[in-house]
Amino acid sequence: MKKKLVYYILPLLIFIGCSEDFTKTPAIGALSDDALKNAQGVDLLLTGAYSALDGVVGENGGNGFAVSADNWWFDVLSDDAHKGSTDGDQADLFLIETYSFTSGNPYILGKWEALYAGVNRANNVINVINGIEGGDFNGKLAEARFLRGYFNFELQKIFGNPSYISEENYANTEFNQPNSGPIWAQIEADQQFAVDNLPDTQAEAGRPTSWTAKAFLGKTYIFQEKWSEGLSILQDVIQNGPYALNTEFVDNFRAGGENSAESIFAVQFAADDGQSYNGNVGSTLNFPGGGPFNSCCGFYQPTQDLVNAYQTQNGLPLLDTYGNTDVANDYGIESADAFTPESGPLDPRLDYTVGRRGIDYNGFGINPGKEWIRASAADISGPYLPKKNIYYAGEDVNMGTGGWGQQHSGVNYNIMRYSGLLLLAAEAAAETGDLETALDYVNMVRERAKNMTYVKKVDGDGDAANYQIELYDSFASKDFAIKAIRFERRLELALEGHRFFDLTRWDIAAQVLNSYVQKEGRTITNFPGKVSTFKETNSLLPIPLNAIDLSGGVLTQNPGY
Repeated sequence: MKKKLVYYILPLLIFIGCSEDFTKTPAIGALSDDALKNAQGVDLLLTGAYSALDGVVGENGGNGFAVSADNWWFDVLSDDAHKGSTDGDQADLFLIETYSFTSGNPYILGKWEALYAGVNRANNVINVINGIEGGDFNGKLAEARFLRGYFNFELQKIFGNPSYISEENYANTEFNQPNSGPIWAQIEADQQFAVDNLPDTQAEAGRPTSWTAKAFLGKTYIFQEKWSEGLSILQDVIQNGPYALNTEFVDNFRAGGENSAESIFAVQFAADDGQSYNGNVGSTLNFPGGGPFNSCCGFYQPTQDLVNAYQTQNGLPLLDTYGNTDVANDYGIESADAFTPESGPLDPRLDYTVGRRGIDYNGFGINPGKEWIRASAADISGPYLPKKNIYYAGEDVNMGTGGWGQQHSGVNYNIMRYSGLLLLAAEAAAETGDLETALDYVNMVRERAKNMTYVKKVDGDGDAANYQIELYDSFASKDFAIKAIRFERRLELALEGHRFFDLTRWDIAAQVLNSYVQKEGRTITNFPGKVSTFKETNSLLPIPLNAIDLSGGVLTQNPGY
């Protein structure tokens, strides 16, 4: 088995690293740069840069939920998830769900700080390597530049107009750079350097290869609507790279499937005894509020709209009409009361994504409904539980415990999966008019879903629901192909932190989200009255007010805030 990259040296970096806040002058470290200008020093600093992938860095690192690497709270901005818990718990997150957030929201500031901390750590590695005479550090330099490209990509897609901090800026402590973005060209340069200089394989799982870099460069092209360039490089990865779909969809979310052929790049979480510094602190809030293993905290609940999207007819999605009918739900119904689950046809991926009453919950037995839901019917949470980031029964060895008894999952988070890459390539193919290729890639994803093992009844007597899924026979037009591909991305990647950014890059966020709010009111009647109108300007988050203030006015705010 390939050795796994671990990030456990992070606490040591407190004594050797510079300030994580890009608006402040770095503190004097206990070790000088000269002491780090060797192979051991480079490895130490590079591991510190990798450790920033989990987001738990910077002054707001203690609020790990805000900086979570899996971007779960961005799903709360979309039509995939409610905040969960009670309205008043995590009030700043309530403002995000109800589209009432401002530039002072600590969730937004935490993400800004964490990503710039990652940029700075990568810059530190680059700067030290550039100061070493002799030796071959090109591979390590390529890893650092890949990481910097990734952190900057996240900043670009979230804020639209971030500052670019180079290794020269970092070395000269010139952190207050104007945000005169976008910074796509700089991101592409880092990713291309990684493509050209990373090896095709790595001894440790968790380190990027040239194929990883190609996948991310292709994604960067897609986000800029450079369809031909994106398709070309993604097809190289598909045709010649080392990736493949897992036989079982669920393996992407279980410990046994970590670093599989489907995992293109993942945050390498791990669970330890006692205080778990390497677990997924960011998803701490996402476990059922009580539930089968007395967990905390009851946040991050899938929406009725997401569940409705998994309805099928003749095995295909209801692309235009899924929102007209609701899958049976038990909102407001006590666990002791009778409830009949949905009997209509459903995509089998639903019950590996969403915890529904009457269906087995990750091997812990039948989900009893309201008994495992923290919020009351007066709150805007809904009747569902997340599944993808919750470990399975018998895998609790992959669970660490935090300082106040909370769970920290040790299961990796896949930043990019091969199925997601296939759907990006399908999108690029459709946009360039190659509908046959687009169809092939979509059907590869659907075929895996069709042939995987379906969730079973707890007594083992048949499937847990009426699962029906088929392949598309054809894409009759470019418009239909694009609609089908976009829908497929939601079904395949739901609750993995991608939905909001898909809606915004497609320029349909306001249209989709304002419609969703009204439809969701059929289940949660008080929901529309609590939610503000989503405006086009909300598609980019505001530059944090604290960052603007600390920059002395060098940073400028995004329009509409």
